[in-house]
Amino acid sequence: MDASPFDPPEGSLRRSVGRGAVATGIAQALKVATQILSVIVLSRLLSPEDFGIVAMCAPVLAFIALFQDFGLTQATVQKHAITHDEVNYLFWVNVAVSTALACLMVGAAPLIARFYGEPRVGPLIAAMAVQIVAYGLGAQHLALLNRRMAFGRLALIEVASAVAGFSAAVAWTLIDRSYWALYAGTLTSSLLPSLCYWANSHWRPGVPRKVQGIGALLNFGAGITGFNFANFFARNLDNILIGRYWGNTELGLYDRAYKLLLFPLSQIANPLSKVMVPALSRLLGEPDRYRSAYLRVIPLMLVVALPGVATAVATADRLIPFVLGEQWRESAHIFQALGFAGLLQPLNNPAGWLFISQGRSGDFMRWGIVTAATSALAFIIGLPYGALGVAVVYAASEYLRTPFLWLYIGRKGPLGARDMVRAAGPFLLGAHIALAALWLVRSHLPDQAIVAIAGAAMLSYAVTVAVALLFPYGRRSLREALDLLPKRRSGQS
Repeated sequence: MDASPFDPPEGSLRRSVGRGAVATGIAQALKVATQILSVIVLSRLLSPEDFGIVAMCAPVLAFIALFQDFGLTQATVQKHAITHDEVNYLFWVNVAVSTALACLMVGAAPLIARFYGEPRVGPLIAAMAVQIVAYGLGAQHLALLNRRMAFGRLALIEVASAVAGFSAAVAWTLIDRSYWALYAGTLTSSLLPSLCYWANSHWRPGVPRKVQGIGALLNFGAGITGFNFANFFARNLDNILIGRYWGNTELGLYDRAYKLLLFPLSQIANPLSKVMVPALSRLLGEPDRYRSAYLRVIPLMLVVALPGVATAVATADRLIPFVLGEQWRESAHIFQALGFAGLLQPLNNPAGWLFISQGRSGDFMRWGIVTAATSALAFIIGLPYGALGVAVVYAASEYLRTPFLWLYIGRKGPLGARDMVRAAGPFLLGAHIALAALWLVRSHLPDQAIVAIAGAAMLSYAVTVAVALLFPYGRRSLREALDLLPKRRSGQS
């Protein structure tokens, strides 16, 4: 008989996490590769102005999206035991809120176009309301798949959606080479996942009815929503300010630099949260296992991501024209500045796993407010100097915030700030030394861009790993990270 859609899988938690991390990692690698390919191909097919128009809409869509979920998907995943009536109630809350927000988005579209002084933004904003409704219809089905740790299915859905979205955008350029091609891609990659979640979750909603005790789930979700609301400003206020005061061309340059670097980095941590939050929630009563599980994954993320970021920063003057084309050369300095923030984000982005799995949604919200305030200050300080100034000051603010983040997390729970320094410090130090080494030798790299970038990447990974191996905890972290990978055993299927 099929397991209940509300039950996590039976068997070894470590095996589920290991297989889930591998499946999610492979899927995310394919998804990021598709996104980078999309940036490359569409940047050659469309103009910076087209990307600037879509970038003007992105903060609005992100702002509306803050409220459609209310943290209720995380509540479904994190709750120890949940019933059909509770999930059903949360489903209808998601649908009702998403529909209301979609209507609000359509109504606000003319005002947003007037704010930017760009009439083409209005119809695009109104069309994006469809994506809001699509997400609301699939949110609880996605949560149930995460709760069941159906990571293989989720990985296939994510890859298929990314490929379908890219294909739709490219196909649309054959009809109309404009910003509507980008909309066609995002719409496809929004509708397809919701359909797949319904098909794979084995759960269907019923008639909505009031449920006793639902307030605890709503309160938990409110804390998550509070963080998301604050985090919106940290992630999108830069686009709003640059678009408003410097125009869509400058915003297009900034947006391409951001999308090529920081967006893929955030996509490393976000999918893994689907693996780690359910697992850590189940381990909360076992502090040693909780700590070990988290510290197995973080070094692996750092050793994969940080040397690549160092390579991209050091070779940006060759990488950007090679990947995007000569018309984007001006964004290379913006890319380099954002790259310094990228050296810390693979460490800081997974902090949300700890807040959520420990039930600390209130602390999560308060940290989001701190991040939003300090990021907004950084954007304002850098704005007079254009997109490059915004990028430079934002990167500096990331360095200033990081120690306070981990001290704040370490006040409670199984994981302390000292644990993170021991586990992550060797890799962070190694990546920064690798960047310095690449900067010193970059004038000696071959003239061919692809050969130079490949050589720089090999050197960056070698230096990062070599530095990490100098530290006892660095060696231990690498061994534990490798242990996470599945091993073949003779005599077993």
